[in-house]
Amino acid sequence: MSGKTLTRMDLSEAVFREVGLSRNESAQLVESVIQHMSDALAQGEQVKISSFGTFSVRSKTARLGRNPKTGEEVPISPRRVLSFRPSHLMKERVSRGNLGDSKG
Repeated sequence: MSGKTLTRMDLSEAVFREVGLSRNESAQLVESVIQHMSDALAQGEQVKISSFGTFSVRSKTARLGRNPKTGEEVPISPRRVLSFRPSHLMKERVSRGNLGDSKG
């Protein structure tokens, strides 16, 4: 693995190159999409992107955990967690991606 991270700037640069918006408009578009996704998730909605996957928020109940160092039981408070479930197409693409394609 190359260790490269795809950033907002990379996404806006891709929009700039492929769509033809200005760099500023491309950055605003990427920010707008990210904001819409974040808002929906914060409200408990699912975000489903066809052929990519589904982001959702799950509620976890309070439970007892264990400190691995001391073995002491520790209460874990209820919380909401973000989860991502990739589509079968994305799973296949990622699986194929490391077979001979050595970018980076």
